[in-house]
Amino acid sequence: MMTDTRNRLVFVGTSDVAGLIRGKSFPESEWDKRSRRGVGWTPTNVQITCFDSISESPFGSFGDLVLVPDEDTRFVLEEGRRLDFALGDIQSLEGEPWPFCTRSLARRALQEFHALTGATVLSAFEHEFQLRGQAPRPGDAYGFKGFRDGQDWAEAYLDALEGAGCMPDTFMKEYGPGQYEVTNKPARGLRSADNAAILRLLTHDVLGRFGLTPSFAPILDPESVGNGLHIHFSFLDDTEAPLTHDAADPHGMSGLTRHFIGGILKYLDQILAILAPSEVSYLRLTPHRWSAAFNNLGFRDREASVRICPVTSKDPEGIARQFNFELRAADAAASPHLALAALVFAGTQGVRDKVEPPAPAQEDLSLLAPDELAAKGFRRLPTSLPEALEAFGGSDAVRDWFGEEFVALYLAHKTGEMAQLEGLDNAAKCARYGDVY
Repeated sequence: MMTDTRNRLVFVGTSDVAGLIRGKSFPESEWDKRSRRGVGWTPTNVQITCFDSISESPFGSFGDLVLVPDEDTRFVLEEGRRLDFALGDIQSLEGEPWPFCTRSLARRALQEFHALTGATVLSAFEHEFQLRGQAPRPGDAYGFKGFRDGQDWAEAYLDALEGAGCMPDTFMKEYGPGQYEVTNKPARGLRSADNAAILRLLTHDVLGRFGLTPSFAPILDPESVGNGLHIHFSFLDDTEAPLTHDAADPHGMSGLTRHFIGGILKYLDQILAILAPSEVSYLRLTPHRWSAAFNNLGFRDREASVRICPVTSKDPEGIARQFNFELRAADAAASPHLALAALVFAGTQGVRDKVEPPAPAQEDLSLLAPDELAAKGFRRLPTSLPEALEAFGGSDAVRDWFGEEFVALYLAHKTGEMAQLEGLDNAAKCARYGDVY
């Protein structure tokens, strides 16, 4: 049966609280109208969990919103099944940002940071994912065989990313069975989170054409490796000059960088429910998994929550432009926009209050008693989603940044999500999340 393509469709999506893309489509001939007026959206959609249950909603069946596509995010891919896609903002019928729109929250956080510092955030999302149903193969970790296995689909995948404006930086076979890592080039402001959302969408879309089923779930097997999300940060002023590095600092951090990191580490336990938002996220955030278990700063330490990354440039200007740090205590069950918002809110608070980070850890923190950790400025991060949600809900800072209503809504959303997992063991929970992400 032939398909009539006279009414080609545009899909406009929102990166929702569950870290998924949901939205609506319309004929491309309607773009001019829809880019001004949007498409209808329902407030209670915000409470659709990753398992498609609906958590308790303050809106019920009432209310109307619009999802307005952003032309700057629109792309068209012709390879395979044609895709015309744009991200959008959820707005009131009067055109005001909706307080629960993840993209609007990230934009507000970035605007507040710039208003305080005059700096622009440059960031990049580094994703790990696994192919479902891949048996372990000896010698495959970071291996050439794994790279060659994936080269055909990987080249098509990177072509799609580039075609969507998500410029790829690196691609590699990772440590775990069927595990790969892909990183976008740094992007300014909101575009970085947009790119992360689009990258996840295209991973499933392109690899599906090759008969593969990828998953960004935090962990697919409690006894195996996890899939992390590392978010790299640096700063520029309005003339594009770098603001992240100071050669006089022992670890190369400028004052802005130091205080921004200080804020992230001070509030990390309180925003972890956004960064690592699934029940199985906490199987990964344990010592000796090369993830993060404490609110520590590390200098080239891959078990630190925030790591100062190495640079390869030799000249001072090149070092200043390349210098960056990464947040490692996150995974791709998180909305990239919510994750960016939470980190920028916390970092901005750190800059505002001139919070100094603890000295970089030089030891195995899992061997220290709580009082020894406290003496060094460290503490164990929450070890479960309920514990993380308790810290989130009890944080005055989080309520100030996101608003009381958002905090209540997010807690209800996650409570409804956890209800879908009652009675399951960890392996079954991993499987449920593996199917979603």
